[in-house]
Amino acid sequence: MPDSPAVVLQDVVKRYDGRAVVDHLSLTASRGAVTAVLGPNGAGKTTTIECCEGLRAPDAGTVRVLGLDPLLSARDLRPRVGVMLQDGGLPTGVRALEMLHHVASMYANPRDVAEITERLGLASFARTTVRRLSGGQRQRLALAAAIVGRPEVVFLDEPSAGMDPQSRHAVWELVRELRADGVGIVLTTHLMDEAEDLADHVYIVDHGQVIASGATPDLLHSGPSADGNRTLRLEARAGLDVEALAERVGSGPTTSPASAWTVTETQPGSYSVTGPVDPSTVAVVTAWLADESALASRITIGRRTLEDVFLDLTGRELR
Repeated sequence: MPDSPAVVLQDVVKRYDGRAVVDHLSLTASRGAVTAVLGPNGAGKTTTIECCEGLRAPDAGTVRVLGLDPLLSARDLRPRVGVMLQDGGLPTGVRALEMLHHVASMYANPRDVAEITERLGLASFARTTVRRLSGGQRQRLALAAAIVGRPEVVFLDEPSAGMDPQSRHAVWELVRELRADGVGIVLTTHLMDEAEDLADHVYIVDHGQVIASGATPDLLHSGPSADGNRTLRLEARAGLDVEALAERVGSGPTTSPASAWTVTETQPGSYSVTGPVDPSTVAVVTAWLADESALASRITIGRRTLEDVFLDLTGRELR
């Protein structure tokens, strides 16, 4: 059924030692789309994806991949689903290209191994054993193994981790082509720019629950400004009075109310003003710096990013 969702989770629960790592989580991933599942370390996203892959059994709720239960219908799903694990999950004693040919031989209509080898630059380490590959090389090989069988759904866990910029953009282009071919792609990543660039729909997960979801542009335009926030970032000496800056910005000669801005010290010496930034906002900030006898080492203005949304929702504390 080409119009049916690729993946559906409804009220999924998974507990370890009595603690709910996944807590009544629901999400839907469409065919021909990239769905990103984001969250801090320990948020439950990897366990969620493992339930979709049939690697773990949920304690409650339902999981359907291509309309089938990934545990009860594992044999039927295996030829139709590609999986790229975070650690690769590759046998370490075999040569890279030998491994890929072996995986391709398991499918009735695999992709051309030579074509994938060229697209992902595998030739340079084709005869190297997996254990001797760099992290980025392993990731490229794992991606090749995940897609060689022409899957209808692909689960990608940190697909470009450890890759150089050239490899990363090659992977992104390949993901876009899979989407254009109608493949449903479920992506987990800590790289917010990767999710922002690739994802059609984003789920942000924390403490085992979905805390925000939506099309990527909708999430970027969420927050204090209905028109989509811009950000002003500055670097100056640490210890400046952020509350005074927030009060100054909110009472400055602007057309937006004070509630439209968020002012935070993102780390010692780095400050962020998020809101409908305009020239008067810049003037207020520079006047505040003058009053503090502080010279900014850097001031940049840009649009609100998915990383801004993520940090607003999950906080800035280390996990």
